[in-house]
Amino acid sequence: MKSFSRTDRLNRLARIFLLVLIDILGVCLSSFLTLLSRFDFHFDDPELMMYFGRLFEYLPFLLLLTLTVLTVLKLYSSLWEFAGVEEMLHILTAVLCVCVIELAAVLLDWLPLPTSFPPIHALYLTAYISATRFSYRFLRNSHKKRLGNPAKKRTMLIGAGSAGVLVLHELQTSENSENLVVCLIDDDRNKVGRYLRNVKVAGTRADILRVAEEYRIDEIIFCIPRATTHERKEILTICQQTGCKLKTLPGVSQLANGEVSVQKIRNVDILDLLGRETVNVETNEISGYICGKTVLVTGGGGSIGSELCRQIAGYRPQRLIIFDIYENNAYAIQQELWRNFPELELVTLIGSVRDTKRVNSVFETYRPQIVFHAAAHKHVPLMEDSPNEAVKNNVFGTLHVAQASDRYGAQTFVLISTDKAVNPTNVMGATKRICEMIVQTMSGRSKTRFVAVRFGNVLGSNGSVIPLFKKQIEEGGPVTVTHPDIIRYFMTIPEAVSLVLQAGVYADQGEIFVLDMGDPVRIDDLARNLIRLSGYIPDEDIEIRYTGLRPGEKLYEEMLMKEEGLHSTQNELIHIGKPLELDAEDFLRRLAVLERACGSNSQDILCLLAQIVPTFHHKETVCLGGAK
Repeated sequence: MKSFSRTDRLNRLARIFLLVLIDILGVCLSSFLTLLSRFDFHFDDPELMMYFGRLFEYLPFLLLLTLTVLTVLKLYSSLWEFAGVEEMLHILTAVLCVCVIELAAVLLDWLPLPTSFPPIHALYLTAYISATRFSYRFLRNSHKKRLGNPAKKRTMLIGAGSAGVLVLHELQTSENSENLVVCLIDDDRNKVGRYLRNVKVAGTRADILRVAEEYRIDEIIFCIPRATTHERKEILTICQQTGCKLKTLPGVSQLANGEVSVQKIRNVDILDLLGRETVNVETNEISGYICGKTVLVTGGGGSIGSELCRQIAGYRPQRLIIFDIYENNAYAIQQELWRNFPELELVTLIGSVRDTKRVNSVFETYRPQIVFHAAAHKHVPLMEDSPNEAVKNNVFGTLHVAQASDRYGAQTFVLISTDKAVNPTNVMGATKRICEMIVQTMSGRSKTRFVAVRFGNVLGSNGSVIPLFKKQIEEGGPVTVTHPDIIRYFMTIPEAVSLVLQAGVYADQGEIFVLDMGDPVRIDDLARNLIRLSGYIPDEDIEIRYTGLRPGEKLYEEMLMKEEGLHSTQNELIHIGKPLELDAEDFLRRLAVLERACGSNSQDILCLLAQIVPTFHHKETVCLGGAK
């Protein structure tokens, strides 16, 4: 390391020495040219010869003056391969200083040269210094272009505004850039046909496909951070059809301090193509009911549970308790929270919500004031094959935690539910509907505020389609889609969790909060977009194979049952479904029967679920009187 440093210093000194020699030559040459110009290049003029003699006498003063000013203004420490407007201003300032000092010396008879010498000398000196510095940049860049870089990607920038210009400048001047920008796209027709930094604005969004083919584009970078979500989705969808690799600058809200740079550029992901608007929540309201409280999150190591823990930790609870049966998941979120929130009092406990004694012990020891119940079996096909386990974990796990919340005086209990609870066609959905009924029943019998929050699929959660599709694409396909027309509602995990926390603010008694999941998405389109984003062509490079609907799977999900009314809240993305009329005593009797049945792994479990949830329609539910 030391030898490298020494070599680097020697190279720097050699570079400065060379610049000083060049400037000495420049001062001499410009001085003589100044006198020649003053006498119209009449070499036989006796007066000219006289001034030449004086110039030789005072040349050391001019050299010392010029070199000193150039040094003070740091013209020997600039990186001239990146010379631009700022360096030009430094040159003009330096020459002006030299000119003023020379003029003062002439007027005071310290420098016996013509009065016109300083301004004319300033012109020659400016031209000489500028030419030497900027020619270095020109020759260096020309050398790079001549050598060429066959690995550079022919790149199109979308957006010829301020962000696009900044990205263009960085890509053109960075030695490490892998991109050669050959054209720009902008919807401002006044810019079309013009050039930015010698790169043509070749068209509007309507011309993207044509321009991409004409310029043989390899990569497209979206450079409009202020674009709306809808505009971003629309333009990126067009770009996707080119087959080029897509990258993007984040939106303005994601750019720290509004700074734009190539380091911020990332690959386009599936969220950019879903076109979801950013979810906004009232952080002050959420902080008001979490700050200083003891908060319990069951299933705290899962996809939803771990994000709940992350966001709750940011609202400064007195204590956060993670309760999960899976030790690896619990350990992972524990380590993350310790790193990011060192002041947080964090308790990580292993246990199952099925275990009544363990649940009661946790409540008795820590007395949680707010409970988020996220522990559940959620994989639809697996629960179809193990319905008794789904009932034990989802239904009675929820009952145990709800009863403990009531017994030990928790203030708020929030159940994480699902759109699959609406008119369920599968065991998982039916169990979640019963969980909602438990919440409604407990709300009428307890001082604890019991509520449920219902939402659809979350992007990137464990077992969701996106990780599955990505894995299948990495393996070369096929990508399996159950049905070409199947649709689902999607939301990111952080979005869903932030709305869950906001719903906790609105909790009163027994409400079912329904989150607005936006427009439904065709899973087939999702798969095709992911394939294109991975650089492949659907059905050519990667096969899409339709496997048929799985047991208990719907073509589409519903967010609300017809019988439930829908009321808005202060947050337009959170709605309240009016609870259905429920005979609590009859419900509890049926629950007791269900508990005995699943405890003995009864074959009548589907029939019993149908008796409790009238809207449960399962293809194998045929009651023959065996269930009581």
